[in-house]
Amino acid sequence: MIAAIVAVGCVANLLPGAALAQAYPSKPIRVLIATSAGSNPDTVARVVAVGLTQALGQQIIVDNRAGAGGNIGAEVAARAPADGYNVFLAHTNHSINTTLYKKLAYDVINDFSPVSLLALSPFVATVHPSLPAKSLRDLINIAKARPGDLTYASAGTGSGTFFSAEYFNSMAKVKMLHVAYKGGGPALAAVVAGETSVYFTPFATGLPHIRSGKLRPLGVSAPKRLPDLPGVPAIAETLPGYEVLAWAGLMVPAKTPGSVIETLHKAAVSALRDPEVRKRLNSLGYIVVGSRPDELGTHIRTEIDKYAKLIRQIGLPPQ
Repeated sequence: MIAAIVAVGCVANLLPGAALAQAYPSKPIRVLIATSAGSNPDTVARVVAVGLTQALGQQIIVDNRAGAGGNIGAEVAARAPADGYNVFLAHTNHSINTTLYKKLAYDVINDFSPVSLLALSPFVATVHPSLPAKSLRDLINIAKARPGDLTYASAGTGSGTFFSAEYFNSMAKVKMLHVAYKGGGPALAAVVAGETSVYFTPFATGLPHIRSGKLRPLGVSAPKRLPDLPGVPAIAETLPGYEVLAWAGLMVPAKTPGSVIETLHKAAVSALRDPEVRKRLNSLGYIVVGSRPDELGTHIRTEIDKYAKLIRQIGLPPQ
């Protein structure tokens, strides 16, 4: 009898939660982004939000909380209610900042639960046409002949454009001089104008200038050649093991119920299967993924280790 009462009591205690899970979502969902409107992660979020709205039957509200290299938005997301109505669009900096900053107000692993890795985005190693480099091997030879003289632009220290170039420096055993700009736009403009010689440009923003001949592409940071640039080799063809891909994934506060995470995961996968969503992301240079939650968790840990090693190698002091 006691066992029966306990069993019934357990079922009774589960019913409200089950009803809540069945009712989810019953109101608009906020997607926090730690970058400004118009940034690459913001673009991914807004494209995927269309598919999420269709899959979940609720409005997706994009909330930009830029600043401090992504730390402001991440902290807001980590402290948000774990109710399924607060979702975080994490991106590459989420796996960099734990090493790049001395102290964070949140834990990049323990304060979040992964939902799905949405997409990956490659960089393209480009040079101004005035530089007599027709291949990556040429670029390496020039850099070795002019140590500390050849310049590369970046969107700022700690950005993907910075780490792509520094990873190249490390693997090629060269030392190109870093010139930091305040964002990707000014960095791209600088190399197009010939102020700097090299730029590891995000695929989507650099492609128009590559096609117009204003930038010469030498290699892509993906492990294989890209359909839109079939004649451009992967950097790994010259430097085996080189791979740098910006990423974007959905996460939620750590104590979000598993049933809610499952619902969000299914919605994300459904959104990424939508032909229009895929077409839009592909046109922007993104490789669509749609992973399981555990795969995103593994990806983030791998990225943390990778960038921690690189930061130590280049001697970048914590901020």
